Amino acid sequence: MIERPRVALVLRGWLEENLNILHSLAKFKRFNAKWHVFVDDQARGADNPDWLLDQGWDGIICKERSGELFRKARERGIACVDMSDDGNLREGCPKMRPNNLAIGHTGAEHFIEKGFRHFAYCGFGNELWSRERGEGYIEALTLAGKKCAVFESDYPGVSVPAWEFAEEDEMAKWIDTLPKPVAILACNDLRAMHIVNACHQGEFRVPEEVAILGINNDSARCELCSPSLSSIPVDVTEYARVAGETLEALMKGADPADFKEVTYIDPLEVVTRRSTSILAVEDPAVAQALNLIRENACKGITVEQVAKSVHISRSLLEKRFRQYVGRSPQVEIRHAQVMRIKQMLTETELSLAEVAEITGFEHPEYMSVVFKRLTHTTPSAYRKKSKELAAVGL
Repeated sequence: MIERPRVALVLRGWLEENLNILHSLAKFKRFNAKWHVFVDDQARGADNPDWLLDQGWDGIICKERSGELFRKARERGIACVDMSDDGNLREGCPKMRPNNLAIGHTGAEHFIEKGFRHFAYCGFGNELWSRERGEGYIEALTLAGKKCAVFESDYPGVSVPAWEFAEEDEMAKWIDTLPKPVAILACNDLRAMHIVNACHQGEFRVPEEVAILGINNDSARCELCSPSLSSIPVDVTEYARVAGETLEALMKGADPADFKEVTYIDPLEVVTRRSTSILAVEDPAVAQALNLIRENACKGITVEQVAKSVHISRSLLEKRFRQYVGRSPQVEIRHAQVMRIKQMLTETELSLAEVAEITGFEHPEYMSVVFKRLTHTTPSAYRKKSKELAAVGL
């Protein structure tokens, strides 16, 4: 048995999903394998297989679409695992792919739970993974008795400003034809950014008129959007674990025929940010009030101030909130504060006193009482649990 197998990882390292896969493979290796690893983070080996293969490898994990690399590697007896998200099967190379149909279902369920009645999908017609995600979305909507509008164009292979601006122009025209409020699932976060920009161009309010959900949870791209973008994450921990275990077994002599041709990895739950942080309501005053609450809950806004801003009485606002939202404006303010508290507990190391001040509570003790009442756990316990999940890649 090889003591320290030489393993090459071929992927474009500047993509956040691929960086997360590398981190997950590192965790797998730490506890399950003794590899000597080379990371081809420019994916040079995919375009020039001989450059990579001349070095001699025991195993290769590749997330690029390079049939030539896989073919030449197998001719040399190198164990290979294919993580590319396309429909091509490479002989002797077990394949892992995101479950794109399930991703589409997750998007549909997220929007249906929020009460939307109008739906749309925006993707790339020339990409299989995009079409599959759209098919899953439309399938789930059809099962729920819903219809779906579709906007698709071809992805040119690289994103350039002129192409993006032209796409956004066309999207703005398309969105203008859709009934509002509408829930749009994008095939990935890049496409979702296009939709956000198109909404700004067409002066459509996000999420009040157009709720937008991306896929892949590229956190930098999601946070660059205004408002920030909700997204469906690929389970990169499971993706990497299956790939690592498969390669380890192959390098120990397992027959590739003993593995599934394709292993599909189910998505994680939606990471909700502002682009879908609203219930679909057709009452313009309630929609405007929800937006005011979301923007100002941590700044001490009161129900009276909300009612005055949307030009209706407090009693009528209360009645409409219970009709359309199912809870009072005051409870909605508390929920918005708690959502912000959760984000800060998860993403920062600020003290509870600092979190309380930022989220509109004069005393951290009262913040803890409100948080526990709505979440059934304390802020400290919630932060501890979030760190534990992050440590294992969840």
